[in-house]
Amino acid sequence: MRRAERLFQLVQLLRNKRLVTAATIAEALEVSERTVYRDVRDLTLSGVPIRGEAGVGYALGQGFDLPPLMFTPDELEALVLGVRVVQGYADPALARAADSVLAKVQLVLPAALREGMGRSKLLVPNVRPGHFAPHLGALREAIRDHRRVKLQYADGKSQASSRSVRPLALAFWGKIWSLAAWCELRKDFRSFRLDRIQTAALGTAFEPEAGKTLDDFVDAITRRAAHGKSTPV
Repeated sequence: MRRAERLFQLVQLLRNKRLVTAATIAEALEVSERTVYRDVRDLTLSGVPIRGEAGVGYALGQGFDLPPLMFTPDELEALVLGVRVVQGYADPALARAADSVLAKVQLVLPAALREGMGRSKLLVPNVRPGHFAPHLGALREAIRDHRRVKLQYADGKSQASSRSVRPLALAFWGKIWSLAAWCELRKDFRSFRLDRIQTAALGTAFEPEAGKTLDDFVDAITRRAAHGKSTPV
């Protein structure tokens, strides 16, 4: 749990009870009591009126509340639409994360705004999660951790090949996903459609290297586009 989220959850615990001991808070947040003492001190210094002391317990000052999140109708519709797109066209783990984000926002919204979210008429086809994005979860992990990926790939002519690539980014094109990568076989940048990847296995770690980064990929495809060329696979 990130520290900002932990501090938010700590305040939520204090809101729901009259007096909460450091031990109870530590158990709920899965941290040490020492961390709780430090977090309470930091919240107090930032202006949150927490009463009590170590060894006794803590409570929020009367009348204190977190300010509600405020969104315009357009912002709420953008949020709902984004979540629905992820739920329909991403991998199951990312779909669950999107649903969790929406639930957290709804939890702290004022009632009127929360009801407005439920009335949104921006719909996304309810396809099977992951149907358009095979291997998306593994590729997301590889990009985050800077790990090579071993691909079994079939191009547009159904010609199969084995590649070891450095994954750089994933792009969603409406119905298909593509992977931007540095191909160690071709010694050049390549773009791979996820629906043509037959297998994707995580490989060894790599360090970002000048000439093989996402910025370099964008520069390369921009130059190719200027000469009427597409990025090969």
